[in-house]
Amino acid sequence: MEALEKARKIADYQFGKGAGRALIPEDAKIALSRATGRIRHIYSKGKLLATLRPTDGMFSLTVNGAKRLNEAGRVADMMVEVSKDAAPFIAEGKSVFAKHVTYASAEIRPREETIIRKKKVEVLAVGKAVLTGREMMTFKRGAAVHVREGQMKNKAK
Repeated sequence: MEALEKARKIADYQFGKGAGRALIPEDAKIALSRATGRIRHIYSKGKLLATLRPTDGMFSLTVNGAKRLNEAGRVADMMVEVSKDAAPFIAEGKSVFAKHVTYASAEIRPREETIIRKKKVEVLAVGKAVLTGREMMTFKRGAAVHVREGQMKNKAK
């Protein structure tokens, strides 16, 4: 199986059917590990979209990859929306706290990839869930998502 097809199948498994094509375009460049020959990074037009984690074989998204999934409408099961007051801080890469969550997909489980948005449109950041989606909506204290990359950090690159 070629690398492009394999990467798309992993994305479909992790993010839902059809996510592979939405995340990974035909012109994608797939960087392989020199040591193992396995998929490491997915690029499109010089921008990193995702990194395949060797620990669990799943993707870690970048803001660029999250934007591609968001534009294709493939974020329903991994979406967290935040208040406009917290949005600038989250875009800088600060963690999302439960009190700032206005909506979270009920399907989210701890340690899963999440896409943090403002007003159902703008992708602010990507990160790893600390709580379930239901807990994010219920709790008023504590971290909900550890942000890995905010859009402001992304723009600085």
